[in-house]
Amino acid sequence: MTRRLSLFGATGSVGQSTLDLVRRDGESWRVTVLTANRDVAELAKLAHEFRPDVAVIADEARYPALKAALAGTGIEAAAGADALVEAARRPADLVMAAIVGTAGLAPTMAALEAGTDVALANKEALVSAGALMTATARASGATILPVDSEHNAIFQCLAGGRIEQVRRIILTASGGPFRTMTAEAMAHVTPAQAVAHPNWSMGAKISVDSATMMNKGLELIEAHHLFPVGLDRIEILVHPQSVIHSLVEYVDCSTLAQLGSPDMRIPIASALAWPQRMVTPCAPLDLPAIARLDFEAPDEARFPATALCRAAIAEGGARPAQLNAANETAVAAFLGGRIAFPAIVDTVKRVLDADAPAVPASLQDIFSVDAASRTTAQHFVDQLEHA
Repeated sequence: MTRRLSLFGATGSVGQSTLDLVRRDGESWRVTVLTANRDVAELAKLAHEFRPDVAVIADEARYPALKAALAGTGIEAAAGADALVEAARRPADLVMAAIVGTAGLAPTMAALEAGTDVALANKEALVSAGALMTATARASGATILPVDSEHNAIFQCLAGGRIEQVRRIILTASGGPFRTMTAEAMAHVTPAQAVAHPNWSMGAKISVDSATMMNKGLELIEAHHLFPVGLDRIEILVHPQSVIHSLVEYVDCSTLAQLGSPDMRIPIASALAWPQRMVTPCAPLDLPAIARLDFEAPDEARFPATALCRAAIAEGGARPAQLNAANETAVAAFLGGRIAFPAIVDTVKRVLDADAPAVPASLQDIFSVDAASRTTAQHFVDQLEHA
């Protein structure tokens, strides 16, 4: 049976990997929605190939170019934040939520409100509004299928198990490109060094998050929402080879691990095919060639982001949304050459110390916290830049 797929963030790395799998199993899928942020040429090219009902460009200024590129195709062109939300409400069997940052929050919530299953590759949405998202999914009957390799691994390890029988969830982390670097040396690293992840091919923002290990802290917050075992039962373990993507330990001391090559098409395929499996072109593990698997405890003195994230979700309320907004602002400043690498996490901490907003009760509250936190973070970035 052909399933309808709405793909939000079609031109990014997750979107491209998703479409690669769809091409290989074309009879199983009909792509009904494609969206992109600003890349009209690539979005139009994909629309001509996959023939969706609608193609949406987030940047409204690029709407005329998209409309012209799709003229005569019968494919509807649309633009802007409202159009993204409207597209997310269209009938679909699965929404792939792969828009980076809080820009993906509103369409993801719209899909969940409509009762559509969501393959979630946007970690910022769950970090900022995890309680609202999970409550919405429960109310509508939608399933959130995690696409992040670590959470997808946990999801797979929980298959056939019961959440109340879990003793520990262990998120693995590669440690990033600066795992063995001293704090003094990290003060001088460049954006080019920070985006050069040793194992994964990812976008600039998530690569920097991996380098600071903020990415793992954000994943801890996600895991807290997705797998409610209690924050004290979720741990982080550094595993440089990125072969084991996460582990689940049960009360009988059995520990299940999901292993795989560092290829995002594997967790994407898991979400696309759930509850079945699908063939992928990914390389199988060659354990004799890998030869060894190493593990170490995270060093929160050199990488304080994980402790910052744990404290934020422990306090709850608006703290995770503040943290996420401040981090996005600080990472952008670092990539723009405005602040040094260690100042990313320092900026986030300063934002959290500066204000304590009320507990958000709605999506609009989340957006208000997000905007205020970005303004505060930008203020601290300006201070650092001109110091």
